[in-house]
Amino acid sequence: MRVHFVLFDAGGGHRAAATALQVAIRSQQRPWEIRIWNLQDLLDPLDPARKLLGIRLQDLYNLILKQNWTLGARYLLRVMHALIRLYHAPMVRRLESHFRREKPDLVVSLIPHFNRPIFDGLRRAHDDVPYVTLLTDLADYPPHFWIERQPQYFICGSERAAQQALALGHPPHAVFRVSGMVLHPRFYEVAEVDRAGARRSLGLDVGLPTGLVLFGGHGSRVMRRIVAELDRSGLPLQLLVICGHNRQLLDSIRRMRTRMPVHVTGFTHDVPGYMRLADFFIGKPGPGSISEALAMKLPVLVASNAWTLPHERYNAEWIRQQGVGLVVPSYRRIAEGVAELLSNGNLERFRARAAAIENRAVFEVPEILAEIVRRGPLSASPLPAAHLRTSGRL
Repeated sequence: MRVHFVLFDAGGGHRAAATALQVAIRSQQRPWEIRIWNLQDLLDPLDPARKLLGIRLQDLYNLILKQNWTLGARYLLRVMHALIRLYHAPMVRRLESHFRREKPDLVVSLIPHFNRPIFDGLRRAHDDVPYVTLLTDLADYPPHFWIERQPQYFICGSERAAQQALALGHPPHAVFRVSGMVLHPRFYEVAEVDRAGARRSLGLDVGLPTGLVLFGGHGSRVMRRIVAELDRSGLPLQLLVICGHNRQLLDSIRRMRTRMPVHVTGFTHDVPGYMRLADFFIGKPGPGSISEALAMKLPVLVASNAWTLPHERYNAEWIRQQGVGLVVPSYRRIAEGVAELLSNGNLERFRARAAAIENRAVFEVPEILAEIVRRGPLSASPLPAAHLRTSGRL
C-alpha cells in the first residue's frame, strides 16, 4: 500500500508528525510504502511570496516565527487564503498531474490551508483514493484552516477539533478521535538516566529547579528576553535552552553573562533527553511542544497575547482547562509565572496532572489509516446545508 504524507516545512510540527508516524508504522511492521513530500516543492512555480519577495512561503513563515513578527497574523492569514483561492485552479492542475504519476492508495494531509486544492487534485486524478486530514493542532481556526466542507476523513487529537468537524456537517464515521497530538515514539521510551551526572556534564547544578526553554525547530528571539528576565529575577533556578536551527539566537544567548547556570544548544533530535533533565517547560503555546512536554511529565508555562498565533490561542485555554501549567499575559512577566509555578506546591500538582494524561496517538493513527483504506473514499454527496451556519469557532 502506497501512503502519501503531505506536509509543509513551515514550522517543524508537520514534518515531525509525519516522521513519527513513519517510525511507528515501521515498528508495527505494516507492509506499507510511505512517501513524505513537501507541497512547497510542487507548488514553487506558483508561490506568490517567492515571486514578490524572493523567499518561499514556508521560509517566510519561519522567518516570522524567528523574529517574533506575529502581531497581526490574523490579517496575514486572510491575505494568504485570498491568494490560495486566486491560485486554486493552477494548483489543482499541478496536483492532478502529480497524483496521476504517483498513484497513491491513501493521501494524508498534515497541513492546514491547502486541503481543498489537494483534495480536488486527488479527485481529478483518482476518485477511488481516500483523503485524510490529520490535524496537528488541538483545534481548527475556521474558516478554511484545517476543516473543509468536502467528503473526506479527519483525525482529531482533541474533543474540540472532533466537535468542530461534526458541527460543519461531517458524518461521525468520517471523524476519528485519537488521544492527543502525534509525537515521536522516542517520547515513550523508558530510559534510566543519571540525572545528577547528566546535569553536571552540562555545567548545571544538581539540585536547582530547571526550566527547559524551547520555541520549536526555528527558535524565537523572545527566548533571549526570557533568559534575561529570569536571570534578573534572582529566582533560584537554571535553564536548558534549545535554539533549534536559529544559529544567530544560539550565539547571542551563549554570549550572555548570566548569574544563573544556563546550558544552550542548537537543533537536536534528543529533546526527550533534555526534558528528562528538566522540571518544567517554557515555550510558545504550540501543540507539538506542549504535548512533548506533557508526555515527559513536565508542567508547562506559556504566554498568550496579541503576538500569539491565532490558531495557537486555544492551546493556552486548553492548558488552563487541563490544569497542567500556567499562562502569563506576556513573556516580560515570565519571572512572575516561574515564581508562581515554584510556589505553593504548584509544580507537584501540575506534574501530577501532566502524568495523568495518556496520549498514544502515534500508535493509534496507523490502525485508523488501515481502516480508512478498507472503507474507501467517502461519497461525493454534499454536506447538509444547515451546517453552513456553524462554520465559526465553537
